[in-house]
Amino acid sequence: MDKKIKKKKWTVKRLGTYGLIGLFAGFIVYQLFFTDRRSTLKVDKEKITISVVKKGVFQDYIPQTGNVEPSKTIYLDAIEGGTISKVIRQSGAMVAKGDVILSLSNLNRELQVLGQEATLNESINRVRQTRLSLSQNDLAQQQQLALIRSQLSKVKPRFEREKMLFSKELISQQQFEQTEADYNYAIQSWNITYAQYKMDSLDRIRQVKQLNNSEGRMMESLNGVGKILANLVIRSPLDGQLSTKQLEEGQAVMAGERLGQVDIIGSFKVRVPIDELYLPRIATGLGASTRFNNQDYNLKITYIYPTINNGRFEVDMDFVDGSPKGIKRGQSLRMKIELGQSSEELLVPVGGFYKDTGGNWIFVVDESGTKAERREIRIGRKNSEYYEVLEGIEPGEKVITSSYDTFGDNEVLILG
Repeated sequence: MDKKIKKKKWTVKRLGTYGLIGLFAGFIVYQLFFTDRRSTLKVDKEKITISVVKKGVFQDYIPQTGNVEPSKTIYLDAIEGGTISKVIRQSGAMVAKGDVILSLSNLNRELQVLGQEATLNESINRVRQTRLSLSQNDLAQQQQLALIRSQLSKVKPRFEREKMLFSKELISQQQFEQTEADYNYAIQSWNITYAQYKMDSLDRIRQVKQLNNSEGRMMESLNGVGKILANLVIRSPLDGQLSTKQLEEGQAVMAGERLGQVDIIGSFKVRVPIDELYLPRIATGLGASTRFNNQDYNLKITYIYPTINNGRFEVDMDFVDGSPKGIKRGQSLRMKIELGQSSEELLVPVGGFYKDTGGNWIFVVDESGTKAERREIRIGRKNSEYYEVLEGIEPGEKVITSSYDTFGDNEVLILG
């Protein structure tokens, strides 16, 4: 009698099939949820720069190049035009204040000055003649008053004497009346002449004052006209070294033309052009440092020029402890201009990565040194050596600071 065989539910074949299905499903889940799906790029480690992020002193400064100039320069400009008649001192010579450098000749200007002087002298003579006439008139009136006073001094005693005699009927009435008439006439003449003299004296005082003022102004004009010819002689305004362009006898010079300059010797300043971007942060008194002949020197900003040319403005800087020995006009100095106080900050070296990322992210190398991942950061200030890192990385971490031009949009770098 046949025995019914019970069919097995889980055969080896079935178990194998379900096992493969489970492995495939697990692989799919792993790929979806656990595998790093970020784009990667293999990079030669020898062709990149890896730097360490560190804590350090951040000096907020900008590097600039300045030119050495004399601390004080006086320019020589021709006030009057003309032709060079004689060159007394050549460029490079040491001059003292008042030394003649060159002389000009200008015949037309000289004739014009002579004509102006003649006109002014004529006007001055007229003023003096008018003042003399007023003085003579004053003297004439005083003489007339003196004459009337003399007549009155003679008539008055006779009048008083005859008046007494007439009261005693010792003289005739006709004689007394004649004397009385002479006396009254003398008094009236004195009163009228004296009143006129007072009025004329007040007017004379006013006129003389005006004439004196006019003469004073004309004398000043005459002196000024005389100085016009003095301007044809160019003199040194101070002690120093003369610098001029090529000047030859017979050369024509225009009025206002710059002929050269005189520089004070032994005292220097540095003129520095700076990008207008930094204008809001630059102020007088800011410090700077430079190195000359293996020695450091400190400077400070003393003057900021208000004009901007080609996107740059200029400042003058003075040496704090005196000019370096051996420094010469025209030399270039590399310097660091401070923009703020130094402080302890997190620093990353300056590199080409910034122009590709704008300082918004950076590749951070892992501890094994075989992989670098993109990470968001925030960068603050910058000097010629470091960026100030505000957040995103920690001290001691390593980052790629060279250019990212060849990395494309990859987020992970495999360093080989």
